[in-house]
Amino acid sequence: MRKQLKYPPFCDIIVIGITAERENDGVQITKYIHQYLKNRVIQENLGIILYQGMPAPIDKIKNKYRFRIIIKCKFGENIIKLMEDMQEMYSQTKQAKAGNTRLTIDLNPNNWY
Repeated sequence: MRKQLKYPPFCDIIVIGITAERENDGVQITKYIHQYLKNRVIQENLGIILYQGMPAPIDKIKNKYRFRIIIKCKFGENIIKLMEDMQEMYSQTKQAKAGNTRLTIDLNPNNWY
């Protein structure tokens, strides 16, 4: 069953977390990152499953809005490069797109649902 659903150890799960003080900033940067990843997956024919960005299960903590993007893949050099490029893109566009946001990447987290 775990193999069919692409769960570890048959697949790796990456959770990209976005935290923002303003909800609209979080929504914008989440959409922007998702579109960037989607374009890269299509262009490079990467074998990953990319889920749409969405609010985290607990969507607000300490007056900060939380969003996430989930990726299922086999972790390797191409995924490391993708994550590095995404972080670089985020750093360059963070000021223009959303003022006070934070990006985290978690590989095979204990709780991701």
